[in-house]
Amino acid sequence: MTDVTGLPSAPVIKRRGVAGWMLFDWAAQPFFTVVTTFIFGPYFISRMASDPATGQAAWGYGIAAGGLLIALFSPVLGSIADQTGPRKPWIAFFAIIKILALCTLWFAAPGSNIVAVVVAFTIASVAAEFSIVFNDSMLLRLVPKSQIGRVSNLAWGLGYLGGMIVLIFIIGFLAASPETGKTLLGLDPLFGLDPLEGEDARASGPISALWYAVFILPMFLFTPDAGGRRALRGAVIEGITELKSTLGEVRRRSGILRFLIARMIYQDGVNALLALGGGFAAAMFSWSITEIGVYGIMLNVVAIFSCLYASRLDTRLGSKVVVMICIVMLLIATLGIVSTGPGFSLFGVLAFAAPDSGGLFGTPAEKAYILFGLLIGIAFGPVQASSRAYMARSVSEDEAGRYFGIYALAGRVTSFTAPFLVATVTALSGSPRLGMATITIFFALGLLILWTTPYPADQPGRAEPKS
Repeated sequence: MTDVTGLPSAPVIKRRGVAGWMLFDWAAQPFFTVVTTFIFGPYFISRMASDPATGQAAWGYGIAAGGLLIALFSPVLGSIADQTGPRKPWIAFFAIIKILALCTLWFAAPGSNIVAVVVAFTIASVAAEFSIVFNDSMLLRLVPKSQIGRVSNLAWGLGYLGGMIVLIFIIGFLAASPETGKTLLGLDPLFGLDPLEGEDARASGPISALWYAVFILPMFLFTPDAGGRRALRGAVIEGITELKSTLGEVRRRSGILRFLIARMIYQDGVNALLALGGGFAAAMFSWSITEIGVYGIMLNVVAIFSCLYASRLDTRLGSKVVVMICIVMLLIATLGIVSTGPGFSLFGVLAFAAPDSGGLFGTPAEKAYILFGLLIGIAFGPVQASSRAYMARSVSEDEAGRYFGIYALAGRVTSFTAPFLVATVTALSGSPRLGMATITIFFALGLLILWTTPYPADQPGRAEPKS
């Protein structure tokens, strides 16, 4: 007999603890869905800056700056967490910062200082990622290793469902067409929001903040935390010392090192694609918030079901197989979206010359873009959830904090590279399409390195340990 988490029946307190942990993803995902990818990001790129190329470059540099800060401090915080024990106080601290930063996005009206807006977004991104480090490191004490892939993918799918609900709310009740003044549901926007002032997009910040504040509470109430070990000051000193030791230790654990290098590279591509893909489409096809929102809903629907399927596939085939399949899909999809658009041909073979059929996504180029977008939707949840499971299966509970700090480092130490490369190539060439094409380099190289990485990463040539 199993419960909603897919785990064997267990005491109520344990089931509540796992469910509370999973709801963290539900609470956190709307920031990435509606702020970073589908609503605020495209609004910033296409409407706040003087032109889309400038907007994409500025947004890319902001993401790069946040990635650099995350890379510098995540490992230190993970080591400190291992010393202090409890994770929840850290999550609460960064939650407050994230919520406040998101609320300031309401003031990002057209003509506002784009540097100030990028700084606020970057602060929210950094706080969000730091919270994830501490939340991820709690997983090992909640479920047996054999179920980590299932729970991780289910939590990720739950997160996409939360993000989709917020996205539907925004485009159904807040985002009005500038031409008709009506939302996708034919309603007047709630609160009298003015689409010409970008108020529908700007509201995504406070809405995501409120959603996060409410739904993070079950994790605080029901998920068990580690007991205290030492005072903060001593933990900081010991944590930094332990980090130095861990970095030396990682070099001796060749399998984990190889996995971290592979993830560092392919995750750069994932981060850049998620952060910039929506804005790229909005600028290329002149999509409104309604159109970009519908596109986002479609991606989230397939992401939810792909995570549910991947939760079973991960248990059956292992995290490595799931991750590799997803990277191949992302590589194909990225090549497809940069080969698609008005005046271009699909992979240089099929030209998009048919007339606009009217309605949403009326041109053949838009329809082709949607198909590749759905491929991204299928892959981008499981590639991250199974990567988290891959890491959790490769370390012990006592070292989880510091190694998930290193894991975050691997996901962010060069995370500024892909957005920086996209932004720089875009700025130098004046072509957002050419800039986006550079993302394929990260998927191809990450896939090659992962191919030779053992699974689990700390047990070369050995089978998955039984729990």
